Amino acid sequence: MQTNPEIPDDHENEDQEKTHTSLISTDPARDLKDIRPLPRVSIQIFAETPECMRAGEEAAKDRRMARAHLKVLGGGMSAAIEYFGEAPTPNVIVLESRADPETLLEHLDRLADVCDPGTRVIIVGYINDVRFYRDLIRRGISEYMVGPIRDMDIISILAELYGNPEDDPLGKTIAFIGAKGGAGSSTVAHNVSWSIAGKYETDVVIADLDLPFGTAGLDFNQDPPQGIADAIGSPDRLDDQLLDRILAKCTDKLSLLSAPATLDRLADHDEDCFDGVIKVLQEGVPITILDVPHTWTAWARKTIVNADEIVITAMPDLPNLRNAKNLLDLIVAMRPNDSPPHLVLNQVGMPKKPEIKSQDFADALGLELAAEIPFDPGLFGLASNNGQMVSEADSKNPISEIFDKLGGVVTGRVEVKKVEKSLLGPLLAKFKAKSQA
Repeated sequence: MQTNPEIPDDHENEDQEKTHTSLISTDPARDLKDIRPLPRVSIQIFAETPECMRAGEEAAKDRRMARAHLKVLGGGMSAAIEYFGEAPTPNVIVLESRADPETLLEHLDRLADVCDPGTRVIIVGYINDVRFYRDLIRRGISEYMVGPIRDMDIISILAELYGNPEDDPLGKTIAFIGAKGGAGSSTVAHNVSWSIAGKYETDVVIADLDLPFGTAGLDFNQDPPQGIADAIGSPDRLDDQLLDRILAKCTDKLSLLSAPATLDRLADHDEDCFDGVIKVLQEGVPITILDVPHTWTAWARKTIVNADEIVITAMPDLPNLRNAKNLLDLIVAMRPNDSPPHLVLNQVGMPKKPEIKSQDFADALGLELAAEIPFDPGLFGLASNNGQMVSEADSKNPISEIFDKLGGVVTGRVEVKKVEKSLLGPLLAKFKAKSQA
């Protein structure tokens, strides 16, 4: 076990001596919002209670733990001592113990005899006392948490162990996907990117992941000789310098990693094909917009699930509602510790087309409506034909302000206004009932 350098003097204020509260926050959103994904470390949890075992199993499913290898075992400290007597210790051991202080410290001393020097040990105990905490720290314990614990507690404390405060924070990734083909997800993604870069003066890169049919180059009137296909085609040479060479500069703050939009190669990529590109972008750019095509492959699902924020763009009709519901169910199931996706309704108010009311659409999904973009073929057609964004084509149009506000919502600068709930018709009620099942 690792040793701890200095221990505070025991002679401190008696009020502070009575209890010790873990450094883990009780606010899940604050716990996990800015946490980096863990590196490829091995972690073993030895639990005594079903609650701790369940917390470990749920933590292993979190997207931030995708590269780490976490194993949950029963038996607590006694089982760990026996197990590591014949097996090498992992990078981190999490031990739950309901024993009294004397017994727990005795077990810890026995564990030290079979524990590798570089292994970090976290204790989950039920003794809320600062003197006992100091005894543990003197024995080289990395952290002590007062049980019972939750999955987000485990993720947060592991992230603290492997997070370097001197590192620059990871950039945020925002994945845009349409509930249905033609919903306008790419148009929304590109205009929001323009707003974030311009109104909020933040460096943004758009990564067009639709290699055969991507439109980002057309929308920004760019035809760079290299793009995202070159990045994923050279994983061994991929670094920030290579990306700088293949990024197309749209403005001082906005760059484009364009798709080739050719059919000379198939788009059935491996699940991990975009991992390296996204990682390099996160290390060098505050905001990365992932323009995910309306397709369902292993890489598309992984990209969406692993993004920091997700935006679902839909049109206000029944097929879009069904598809948005299916997307939402999967996202919520695979991202239990993350905030729900942002919902954008596009092309609202199309003449002669029956629509679901925006409020009813959002209510059926149990989501707040992040933005409602009216149908305006003249404005969007003009911008598209000129290779411009909406705010370039008509900066005074109210739709330009909608994109500005949406940029603030997805970057956390603006809160979504809650809408009043309304009664749904029988057709929409089945979607709501299914989502609550």
